[in-house]
Amino acid sequence: MSRLPLLLLSFSIGLLVSLTTPILPAASPGTPKTAARLERGEPVRIVCFGDSVTGVYYHTGSRRAYTDMLGIALRQLSPRADVELVNAGISGNTTVNALDRIDRDVLAARPTLVTVMFGLNDMTRVSRGDYRDNLQEIVSRCRSAGAEVLLCTPNCVTDTSGRPTEKLVQYCDVVRSVGRELDVPMLDCYQQLDALRQRDPLAWRLLMSDAIHPNMDGHKRIAEMLAESITGRKTSLAGVLPPSPALPRTLAKIAQRQPIKVLAMEPFDALVQPALARLGSEVRVEVTPWQVAGKSLPEIEAEAKARVRAMRPDLVLIAVPRSARADSREALIHSFAWTMNWSLNFGVGGWDCLVIDASVAEPDRADGSRDALTRQLVRAQDLPLVERGKDDRRSPQEVLAEWMAAQR
Repeated sequence: MSRLPLLLLSFSIGLLVSLTTPILPAASPGTPKTAARLERGEPVRIVCFGDSVTGVYYHTGSRRAYTDMLGIALRQLSPRADVELVNAGISGNTTVNALDRIDRDVLAARPTLVTVMFGLNDMTRVSRGDYRDNLQEIVSRCRSAGAEVLLCTPNCVTDTSGRPTEKLVQYCDVVRSVGRELDVPMLDCYQQLDALRQRDPLAWRLLMSDAIHPNMDGHKRIAEMLAESITGRKTSLAGVLPPSPALPRTLAKIAQRQPIKVLAMEPFDALVQPALARLGSEVRVEVTPWQVAGKSLPEIEAEAKARVRAMRPDLVLIAVPRSARADSREALIHSFAWTMNWSLNFGVGGWDCLVIDASVAEPDRADGSRDALTRQLVRAQDLPLVERGKDDRRSPQEVLAEWMAAQR
C-alpha cells in the first residue's frame, strides 16, 4: 500500500465520511502495470471495447457513457493520473465484428489497457464455442500489442425470449472460463449487478434505461466496478452531475445566429421563445407544440417514438404532466424512460433534450412518490432538469427563463 492511502486511513472516520468522493482501500490491482502508471502520473490510454452498452447512445443521454465515467473515477483515485479514455463500442456488435475492427479501433490507439465487454449480441447469433475462440483471440491480439486486458461479463438484462437469462448466464460462464484459462483479470459485471437485482429489484430496475441497456446511473456503477478492478480501490461517482453546457446545440445555434427548431410539450411551447431570448436577444425560434393534456403516459411515449427522431429538432422540451398516468409503477418507469429515450438521438450528439419537472407548471399539485421517481429517472438518464424549489412561488415562465439565463 502506498503512503497516500496510509495517510488517509490515519484520519478519523468522521472526516472520511465527509469526503465527497470517498476512496477506500480494497483488493490488489487487477491490472498492476496500468495501476502503477496511473499512480506515477505516467501516460495511460485505456480502450473500452464493446457493443452498444459500451458506446454512446440514447440510453445514457447520447453524450457520454461508462468510458467517460471511468476516466472520472480513475482521476479521483489517482489525482496525478495522465489518462486518456477511448470508446470503441458499436451498437449491435458481436465478437465477430470485434475481430474485424480490432486493428483499426483498438490496437491502432496503442493502448495501455483494453477492457472487453461483449456477449449480449453474441448470445443471439454466435455459438458459445465461437464466442470462446473469439474472446481468446481478442486477448491474444491485445497482449501481443503490449496491452493489459480486463475481461468483463455483460450486464444482466430483463429476461425475454430474445435474451433469456439462462442463456446469458451460459455466455457469462464462457467469459469466466476464458479468464481462468488465460490468467486474465475479470470483472464479473453480471454477477455484481444480478446480486443487486436479487437484493433490491427496484434499485436494479432504476439502473436500466430499457430491457438491455443500463442508463447513466447504471454506467456509473459499471465504471466504479471497472475502476476498482483496475486499481484495487473503490470510489463513488454518485455526485457526478450531468454534462455542461446543458444545451450545447442550442447555444451553438444562438452563437451562429441560426434559427432554433424546438419541439415543446405544453404549456412550455408558449414559454420557450421568451426564455431562449435570455440567451440572445436576436434568437429566432421555430416552435412546434406537443399537446399532452388528457393523454396517458404510454400515449405520450408513443408520440415521442413517432415524432422526435423524424423531426430532428434542435431542442426538445419534455414536460410530462402529473395527469399522464400509467397502470403500474413499472409501466410508469418504462414509459417515462422511453419518452426520454425516443426524444434523444440514437447515437452520440444530435439535438438537446431538456426535461421540465411537473412542479414547474403545477406547483400546487405535488405527488411526492411520483415526483421523486420521475426526477430520479431524469438524473439517471444524464439529462438536465428544470425544477421548482420547495418555497419557490415564481410563475412557470419565470422559472424557465431564469434557468435559461443561467446557461449563458
